[in-house]
Amino acid sequence: AALVEFGWTMVVGVLATLICALTLTPALLSALGRPRRIAVSTEVSEQHSAGGLVVRGDEVLLIATAGGRRWQLPKGHLEAGELPAEAAVREVREETGVTGAIVAPLSGVDYTFIERGTRRIRKHVDYFLLAYESGSETDFEPREVVAARWFSWAEAITRLSHANDRRVAEQAWRIVREGQVELPTSGAPK
Repeated sequence: AALVEFGWTMVVGVLATLICALTLTPALLSALGRPRRIAVSTEVSEQHSAGGLVVRGDEVLLIATAGGRRWQLPKGHLEAGELPAEAAVREVREETGVTGAIVAPLSGVDYTFIERGTRRIRKHVDYFLLAYESGSETDFEPREVVAARWFSWAEAITRLSHANDRRVAEQAWRIVREGQVELPTSGAPK
């Protein structure tokens, strides 16, 4: 009986030591999902971007970022003196290799995020519906984009990673379906 009692005392002692040691490990706290405190500046920076949804026939163009884990609409910052519509056409061309002509404005999007874990950014993005004119999605910008690819409307909306982008794409699809814009009937060969 004394041996059994000694064995349990050892087990309990070893477990208590491990639990105390492990609970003090920051890596373990992070792995267990305990909240971490990060120092985020109270200053909020404003950013203005523009982007677009390019239509070619019955397809729309999306880009993949974040190692291919995120599908989104192409967008980027306005340059000094640039209008949102000009920035949208430029950013679409730079990120996808495709040039489009604006046929309609779409709803803008506003959101806030933490950049690099320390800086709060409030961003406004103006979106536009573009009709395909020229270029190839294989000429995308590899420093910013993992892939650019054409999808059917339904698949594109399903694949978009952010709810804001999905709302913009759904609005664009509604505009096209209801014939509110004139789109070319032929696009580039697939």
